[in-house]
Amino acid sequence: MKIVTVCGMGLGTSMMLAMQIRQIVADEGIDATVDPVDLGSFKTMPADMVVSPKDMEKQVSGGKVKHVVLIDNLIDKNEVKTKVLEALRSFQG
Repeated sequence: MKIVTVCGMGLGTSMMLAMQIRQIVADEGIDATVDPVDLGSFKTMPADMVVSPKDMEKQVSGGKVKHVVLIDNLIDKNEVKTKVLEALRSFQG
């Protein structure tokens, strides 16, 4: 499974989300790659899931990626974990 985290420049927010999600998938034993990308690169990258801040909803929704996870509070690890695991479980079910 390929997960991309997206922010405007691909350096700050997306990197922070990628680090959190890598830990989540490792803890859960899920085989996934997690890459932080900038908004411009995201549109050309294949991915199964995209995770981004909620304020980027219009930019990341409606594309090729079926699973879009939008985060309200980037420092709320519980929110990130809950939303990402819920989306990952939808792949299994």
